[in-house]
Amino acid sequence: MSDTVSFTVPSPRGPLPVTVSYARVGRGEPLLLLHGIGHHRQAWDPVVDILATERDVIAVDLPGFGVSPPLPDGLAYDLPTTTAVFGAFCEALGLDRPHVAGNSLGGLIALELGREKLVRSVTALSPAGFWSQAERRYAFGVLVTMRRIARRLPLPLVRRLAGTAAGRTALTSTIYARPARRSPEAVVAETLALAGATGFDQTLLAGITVQFTDDLPGVPVTVGWGTRDLLLVRRQGVRAKRVIPGARLVRLPGCGHVPMSDDPALVARVLLDGSSR
Repeated sequence: MSDTVSFTVPSPRGPLPVTVSYARVGRGEPLLLLHGIGHHRQAWDPVVDILATERDVIAVDLPGFGVSPPLPDGLAYDLPTTTAVFGAFCEALGLDRPHVAGNSLGGLIALELGREKLVRSVTALSPAGFWSQAERRYAFGVLVTMRRIARRLPLPLVRRLAGTAAGRTALTSTIYARPARRSPEAVVAETLALAGATGFDQTLLAGITVQFTDDLPGVPVTVGWGTRDLLLVRRQGVRAKRVIPGARLVRLPGCGHVPMSDDPALVARVLLDGSSR
């Protein structure tokens, strides 16, 4: 079950309303989970039950993704705006500097929240922003192709493909190292989420100039990278460690770009350890 919360975010035109959908479960210190571009909060489902035994888990749909409405006219899908959105989101839910974990775009947002001292720890799984220009162009090209395919496939065909291991591999092997482990229902849902993501194009456009270059002194940071990440190659993790020397760099053996379903136990342990620092 998901809930929604509405709040205002500053803009040059004055405060504008934003609504975010989220699911909250568990007990303990709050842990905010942020998904990647074109995905939805259900990306975290393989690890949520494990995390919820020790954390108050809040998994969100980014604005314009999943079932969260798009941002209103006057708010850009850029990093400063998204950081302001989640600062306001935490305030609206009464979350005082929660732990945060993010994957891909969500990892970049998590690091930015850490840079702004809005969170008490950051765990970033294959975060965006540590690419070379050639690596960024490659990743964006793959994402655009995935989005185009998702939008063109008729729903009956998506369901038919998702019903077989080979079909799930064809649809999702770019982001999962073990795509056959995904349930047919999950693959259908995430394909529809990618096709229907109203914030996709503007988010991708805003990412063209993004490069994360700041250290995060005073904020515990864990960076995890799948050894089989085909979208953001793992050498970018070494760059992240250079930018954030105090970060703990964790290798995720056998995991792809979205590692949560490739090895739920390992990823959950990394998230729990990262939010204990």
